[in-house]
Amino acid sequence: MIDLYFWPTPNGYKPLIFLEESTLAYQIQPINIMRGEQFKPNFLVIALNNRIPAIVDSAPADGDEPLALFESGSILIYLAEKTDQFLSSDLRNRHQTIQWLMWQMGGVGPMMGQANHFIQYAPEDIPYGKKRYANEVKRLFGVMEKQLSERDYLTGDYSIADMACYPWIQFSDLIGIPLADFPRVAEWVARIGERPAVKRAYEVGEPIKGEEQMDDEARHLLFGVNPQKT
Repeated sequence: MIDLYFWPTPNGYKPLIFLEESTLAYQIQPINIMRGEQFKPNFLVIALNNRIPAIVDSAPADGDEPLALFESGSILIYLAEKTDQFLSSDLRNRHQTIQWLMWQMGGVGPMMGQANHFIQYAPEDIPYGKKRYANEVKRLFGVMEKQLSERDYLTGDYSIADMACYPWIQFSDLIGIPLADFPRVAEWVARIGERPAVKRAYEVGEPIKGEEQMDDEARHLLFGVNPQKT
């Protein structure tokens, strides 16, 4: 059994998509980041970096005690190795997939996250921040457009690299970057969005959010000051 410590964010959806694509038994343990639950001591035992997602595998392959992991990229690699799915054993393809997974972890996620922060949450209007991060996201989308010019998925077959990128790329309109400017990326988003397991992941994940609003303690922990928008 995999316990997935989750909240409906792009990073949270990465392992949830994998779990729905696989045959692994799992259960969701909601961590309400709108209420600052990611900073509570019982969660920090599992994820010292106080970020979701995290997992605990109660039956790791070595037969030893339960294994806890945080960082979505690490979790995806672990689950792929555990199930022998979505990460090729072929040397070149395997490392191409890991390369594009790291590209998402080091580029797409942080840059889109920063763009979203300056556009949606910054306590003051900072045009430089908006422009800097939006431009970098556009550059990354251009890289992805080239990679998808001769293939349906990032490294040939559908893989953990696609699972990592999709939850971020598909909300590009929220930061004012229309996918129509990147037609191959737009086709890729539509292709993945039609997968039954991806649809199930969002059907499972979205209701967890409910109508929760960020409280003052969480604003202080996350931003240091109260943002104008929540």
